[in-house]
Amino acid sequence: MSNTENNVMEMEKVKLFSEKITKVRTELAKDVVGQKEIIDNVIIAIVAGGNVLLEGVPGVGKTRLVRSLGKVLSLPFSRIQFTPDLMPSDVTGTNIIEKDDAGKLNTVFRRGPIFANLVLADEINRATPKTQSAMLEVMQEHKVTVANKTYKIEEPFFVLATENPIEQDGTYPLPEAQMDRFMFKLIVNFPSVAELADIVKMTQITMAETANAVITGEEILQMRALASTVPVAEEVLAYTVNLVSNTHPELANSPASTKKYVKYGASPRAAQGLITAAKVRALMCGRYNVSYEDINVLAYPILRHRMKINYTAINDKLAIDDVISMIIKETKKA
Repeated sequence: MSNTENNVMEMEKVKLFSEKITKVRTELAKDVVGQKEIIDNVIIAIVAGGNVLLEGVPGVGKTRLVRSLGKVLSLPFSRIQFTPDLMPSDVTGTNIIEKDDAGKLNTVFRRGPIFANLVLADEINRATPKTQSAMLEVMQEHKVTVANKTYKIEEPFFVLATENPIEQDGTYPLPEAQMDRFMFKLIVNFPSVAELADIVKMTQITMAETANAVITGEEILQMRALASTVPVAEEVLAYTVNLVSNTHPELANSPASTKKYVKYGASPRAAQGLITAAKVRALMCGRYNVSYEDINVLAYPILRHRMKINYTAINDKLAIDDVISMIIKETKKA
């Protein structure tokens, strides 16, 4: 097959990918008002195979977004409300003893709510560290181990966890190892006055989701496979690696803003996540190549939970996104 024919086939696949994403956006817009950036990033994470941490005050539509996603993507959805008394077995499942028809006692594994394609971990920072750690293997390995037996979770698998930034009484902050398992941390802002009016009008008609299924789990896996083939230029890859390295104040070549404002930098998973997510974003934008813009736009949700600013930044009234902007500006392109 000639290069021209290959290029035509690639562009057809990119066009089909972009059309599917447009259908998903259109259906989600029936249930979720505004939050276009949040929706796009959640879609990117699902296709890329990553998890998302949503931070926002109650009532901004986090649960509605996931329920609607389950309908649009034709995927089973489950919700876990995290509380201080929630046990690991309440999440993963547990072995129970049942009596069969012959009267013989057998040990049977009863699956927990984590066995779904889309899982909403509501207020995850309210659970104790023991329960939080039960999520680690599931989020990273997509499997559950109970009594030395491992159970795989059906793909695609996606965890969307929420936390409330205001009410911190009785919470257990997620450790760095757990935070690192999330591909994105997204900030859900309070809607504008116009959006709030639209939300009220929408919910007066019906509280139920009205979106229709437009894509299947199998198609998501196919889209993920296509995204993995998107080429990344050496210059863009080098820029991505440098950007993540520049978040580390202990490195000799890190920028002045990093040394001044950053306490500790991002893990290697940040670089991996940037490239993986950028490939999906490129296809969503109708391109079969990763650009510097893809990396810069995704740097915020990828880095904001993987690096920590120091007291100097706080005293200078800088948010984590402000520091990320400085690091992007000081990172040279190849």
